[in-house]
This record gives sequence, structure tokens and C-alpha cells, in this order.
Amino acid sequence: MDWQLTLVVVLAALVLLMLSGLPIGAVLTLLTLVGALVFFGGEAGLRQIILNMRNSVESFTLLPIAMFVLMGEVMFHSGMGMQMLDTLSKWMGRLPGRLSLLAVGFSTLFATMSGSSVAAASLMGSVLKPEMEARGYKRSMSIGPIMGAGGLAIVIPPSGLAVLIAAVGKIPTGQLLISGFVPGIVLAICYAVYITVRCRLQPELAPTYGVAVPSLFTRVKLTAKYVLPLGLIIFLVLGLIFLGIATPTEAAAMGALGSFILAACYRRFSWEMIRKSIMGSLPVIVMVLLIITAAVTFSQILAFSGVARGLTETVVDLPVSRLVILLFMMLIVGVMGCFMEVAAITMITLPIFMPIVNALGFNTVWFGLLFLLNLEMALITPPYGMLLFVMKGVSPDTSMVNIIMAGLPFLLIQFMVFVLIILFPVLALWLPGLMT
Repeated sequence: MDWQLTLVVVLAALVLLMLSGLPIGAVLTLLTLVGALVFFGGEAGLRQIILNMRNSVESFTLLPIAMFVLMGEVMFHSGMGMQMLDTLSKWMGRLPGRLSLLAVGFSTLFATMSGSSVAAASLMGSVLKPEMEARGYKRSMSIGPIMGAGGLAIVIPPSGLAVLIAAVGKIPTGQLLISGFVPGIVLAICYAVYITVRCRLQPELAPTYGVAVPSLFTRVKLTAKYVLPLGLIIFLVLGLIFLGIATPTEAAAMGALGSFILAACYRRFSWEMIRKSIMGSLPVIVMVLLIITAAVTFSQILAFSGVARGLTETVVDLPVSRLVILLFMMLIVGVMGCFMEVAAITMITLPIFMPIVNALGFNTVWFGLLFLLNLEMALITPPYGMLLFVMKGVSPDTSMVNIIMAGLPFLLIQFMVFVLIILFPVLALWLPGLMT
């Protein structure tokens, strides 16, 4: 079978199975079972699948995903996140769009200790949104900032999705994690500037209200008690990776241990907290590992059938510039982001894209970060962005159209930063270049 026909058959089967409503993990598993029987020689192919599944879940490089998810759950169920939120609110004073800025500030800090955008958006939606509504905030300044800032968790390290991209794309994990820090901070600053400027121009979007501002001593004391200690977790993860003291896996384990130690120091450590944290982590971890087990064999089938080689040679020989090919790949990811979950997009596209990326000589860390930023946009891209449904869950009285409209300005900001990273790769590669 020609590789072109094989590619068409595989993609058609992929689309049909997803339209049937099967989870993406089951879809990929079913495809790999059939592909192994056809290309790997019947029973021998099935044995190969079993070996692939075992080897993929035994991979040491995937452990950070579980640890990052667990860190976020501990932050949530121990109440440390709420303490940090309350402390940050005392620094906002009477700034225009105070609560919207608080959402951005908290989500930025929360992102440095958890790779879960859903957790950040859910927490903000449950805690801040009711107060925003009570203060007369319009949806564009309540729902929008929560969704936009929630996406920071998959860009700012530690990011479980970045680890997944690195594992599938064979990209240096530590460098890809660190590369998201500067773009993530740039995104947060852009959000804050947009909120401040718009609230000054249109005060009715976020009415000001009287706030009791504690003394400077009180604010510094609360910050030292509830915010600065969380820097320990940041150092245990990002610091150890950046300094070359620990691998991403070792740093993730240290970060998870640090989150439990801090919970104990704040007297929030209990068996109930441990149970809720573990039970909250397991579904996410199992889903990711299931997708990975199938994706490894899926990649091998693409390579063994000649699809990967044939597609790479065809694309490289196209009479267009490398940038056009890059933008076309990003466009494919963007379109898929309108309809699919980010982990599924990663598993389907990266095995096809990475041979092309390597053949064209792109920096893989830079490409991986662009891919990650594209997936961040997918979180609030209509009609099926994950964070759209999270906000619908915490705002059942708000129509999906209004939620989408509230998120559009922040989607535009994300796109602008995405273009900025394309034009100035140094923003992504400067910090990884300093790693020891």
C-alpha cells in the first residue's frame, strides 16, 4: 500500500472513530491494534503492542506529569491556594479592575506550582466570579480574565503538557519547561495592561468600590507567611532544573514532596487531604498514560508503513519557505483545537510533525513552545475549548455565546504573543540557553 493511501485510510478511520464518541485513548488504541495486525505481522504485532505499552508507561521522563498534577491537587485541597489568593487581594487596593487583576496575579503564581489550567480556572470561577458579579463586573471583566489567566498554567513551568510534548516529540524536557517562563510572564503582563487600560476607558465594566487596605506591615507579614514560603516549591522545581542540579523528573518529585511539607507546616496536612489529592490526580494521570501507550505504537506504525518518511520528503521538497510550512502546521493544530482536547491533538499531530521539523532544521525547543502556545489558545477557542465548558459549569446562567465573547480579547492577546515568539525566537530560547 502506498504511503499516501495509508495516510488517508488512517486519518479517515481516526475521524470516524472520534465522531462515534469514543474517548481519544480508546480511538488510538483501536487504531494501533488494527495497524499492528496489518503492518507488524498478526500475532507478532499484538505482542509488539504489549511491549510498547509497557515500555511507554515505564518511561522515567513521564513521571513529572503525575507529580505536577499532584502538586496542583495538594495546593487546592490543602487550602494553601486560598491563603495566597486572600493575601494577594490585600495588595490590589483600589486599582481599576481590581478583581480581574487579582485573577491574573493569582493564576500566574498558581501556574508556577501547578500545571493544571482547569484547576486554576475552576478555583477562580468558584471563588472570584461570585464576588465579581456582586460588585457589578461585566462578563468581559469577570469570565474573560479567568479563562485567559487560567491558560497560563500550561505555559508557565511546571507544565504537565510541556512534559508530554517533550516526551512525544523527543524534545529536551528541561529546556522546553524553562522556555515557557518568559512567554508566560509576557502573557500575564499583557493581560494586566489590557484590563487596566480598558477599565480606565470603560469604568462601568468593573465598577470601583471601597476596600479596606491593611497597613504595609500587615501586608508584608501576610506575604511572608502565605506567599513567600510557596517560593520553596518554585525553587524545588524550576530552580533545580535551571541550575542543572536535578532532572525534570527529580525536580518534580521534590516539588510534590515540598507541597506536602508546606501543607504540614500550615497544619493543613490530613489523611482526608491526601485522599482527595490522590483521587483528584488519578483520573488525569490515567487518561494521559492511556493516550501515551497508544500513541507510541501509533508513531511506530506511521514510521513502519512509510507514512512518516514519505510525508517528510514531500513537505521538504515543496517550493515554499520553511516559515510557510511552519505556519501551515500551526494552522492545522489551531483548527483541531476548535474541536479536540489538547492531549489528543498532541498525540495525533506530533508524530507526524516532528520528522518534518527535524528535516527542516527548526529548533525543537522553539517549535515545542509554539505548539504549547497554540494549545493554550485551544483552551478558549470556540466551540469546544475546555475552559469554555469549565466556565459554563461555574456559570450555568450564562449562555455559551456570552462566555465565548468574553474570552475573545484574551484569545487575541494569546495570538499576538504567539506571533511575537515566531518573530523573536530569543524570547523562548534565551532562558534555556542559560541553563547549566
